[in-house]
Amino acid sequence: MRVCKNLFFFLAVPMLIIAMLFLMSAKGCISDTTGYEWYFQPNEEHQQPQVIDQIPLEGKEVLYCGDPAQKRVSITFDAGFDNGCHKPILDTLRAKGVSATFFVDGNFLKKNPDLIKQMAEEGHTIGNHSLNHADMTKLTDFETYRAQIDGWNTLLEEQGLSPSEYFRFPQGKFSARALDYNEKLGLKSVFWSFAYYDWVEEDQPEPSAALEKIMSRMHNGCILLLHSTSPTNAQILGDLIERLREEGYEIVSLSQMSE
Repeated sequence: MRVCKNLFFFLAVPMLIIAMLFLMSAKGCISDTTGYEWYFQPNEEHQQPQVIDQIPLEGKEVLYCGDPAQKRVSITFDAGFDNGCHKPILDTLRAKGVSATFFVDGNFLKKNPDLIKQMAEEGHTIGNHSLNHADMTKLTDFETYRAQIDGWNTLLEEQGLSPSEYFRFPQGKFSARALDYNEKLGLKSVFWSFAYYDWVEEDQPEPSAALEKIMSRMHNGCILLLHSTSPTNAQILGDLIERLREEGYEIVSLSQMSE
């Protein structure tokens, strides 16, 4: 009898563990914490690019491209600090009558209240880029994750502004669980369908080449990611806006892009 009981124990326990792992996987409790880095496959045929396919995006509150039938573009910027480029960028946007979205982290909010005020007063959207520019894929506990969002919201609210619904993952690092957490927090995860090497201040792209690269990969529904710490971007922004308009593109906000 003891042999039978021991045999049952050694057979039942592994089977129970396997069943639990299967159920957890089916509910997205294991694989959904896998971290990915957003990427797209650029083309010069002016077609919307193929994007990451390791994780299903359908049905998620995710925005990376607009309607392929509409000749629209949204300009978004990422920044964690100011190096003097934001002022000329804002001046150009105001002169051209363009509204953009600035994804900034908590450090930027703390150190640049005047720029934040100017962005808001001039009709730009300020998007959540996390409190500490965190790798959100590593924050698997909901309350820890939420602290990055709520901490950022508090800093913005202390400046008399209301948070928008838009969030961009620092460095484009995300997971299925992070996407679900954003939805739970009422956020829309915003990625992009164009970006280029523009974030290293000491290794900036040549302005005319940068402008041509952007235009060669332009497409309907494009969400442009530009870094607002880039002197090249500050220099070419006015010409970029004019080129987009000359080629028939309407420059719209993220809310218009998601309509």
